[in-house]
Amino acid sequence: MTNINIKRVYADAEGENGDGFRIFIDRLWPRGESKEKFHYDLWAKNVAPSDELRCWFHENPDERWDEFEKRYLEELNRSPDAISLVGEVKSHDMVTLLFSSRDEEHNNAFVLKQFLRSKLG
Repeated sequence: MTNINIKRVYADAEGENGDGFRIFIDRLWPRGESKEKFHYDLWAKNVAPSDELRCWFHENPDERWDEFEKRYLEELNRSPDAISLVGEVKSHDMVTLLFSSRDEEHNNAFVLKQFLRSKLG
């Protein structure tokens, strides 16, 4: 079974394959991150929350987390790109989902990890 980790974009990569297959999962390029230095194997921007959902959530993240989680899971379940990502993830022993949010517990990577785990069994 695939081991799925989540990590902020701004954290250092773990040496030679320590992070496994690195998937950047935000729709927008991370602020201040150099395209030359930022290492990822796949940019899966089409599995990021819709712009509408992302903006709605960021207006009041403390109050909207539970509803964001529910809505984002609904988006993922309707997304052909998310279903394709399940197959990609399944083909690797270790995957690290890279996100840029400052909140390490309430972000799209946390929800996407749950989604992937539910599909991988």
